[in-house]
Amino acid sequence: MGSEGPATITIYVTGFKKFHGVSENPTETIVSNLTDYVKKNGSPKGLVIGSCSILETAGQGAVIPLYQTLQSAISEKDATSSSRIIWVHFGVNSGATKFAIEHQAVNEATFRCPDEMGWKPQKVPIIPSDGGISHIRETSLPVEEITKALAKKGFEVMTSDDAGRFVCNYVYYHSLRFAEQNGIKSLFVHVPLFVTIDEDIQMKFAASLLEVLTSLC
Repeated sequence: MGSEGPATITIYVTGFKKFHGVSENPTETIVSNLTDYVKKNGSPKGLVIGSCSILETAGQGAVIPLYQTLQSAISEKDATSSSRIIWVHFGVNSGATKFAIEHQAVNEATFRCPDEMGWKPQKVPIIPSDGGISHIRETSLPVEEITKALAKKGFEVMTSDDAGRFVCNYVYYHSLRFAEQNGIKSLFVHVPLFVTIDEDIQMKFAASLLEVLTSLC
């Protein structure tokens, strides 16, 4: 037993492509560059970045590729049982001035504008078998502790109980359900636009989040 290394934590990361009103999504840049950024700046001990994927900013029409992405972590989990797995999803809130660690998602799709596949649901349950649109799923990760640890590092960050009703909430709800069913964890983080908090600080924030998750979880 003494020769075994510490259990690793494998973090899989997603961002989104552009969507209506946001021609350049900062999360596409953050997630595309995150693996190289972490390598260059020193990866925390025990952290493995499983994959960094960019999702279509779409709900119902993108469910199959979303589940293929989520499932990829489970296949690897079976092969490496010592690894704990976390999904981290980044989305943009164009009106935000701070980073927001999202505590929960709601079983409601009410899109203020059509998604990138033209879908614009109103008060539609995301998972009908879960019940009505007021049903909530919460992350099992310690959101308050994560937020405090990031604030100590100097970031403008808050906890949030409202991930909206657009694609971010839609993906988070599916991911939380998938995580519960498969014994893994999921977290959604909203970031501002780069004009509000610049790219360099956002890259530092994303890398620091992975470091905090590795140390707390």
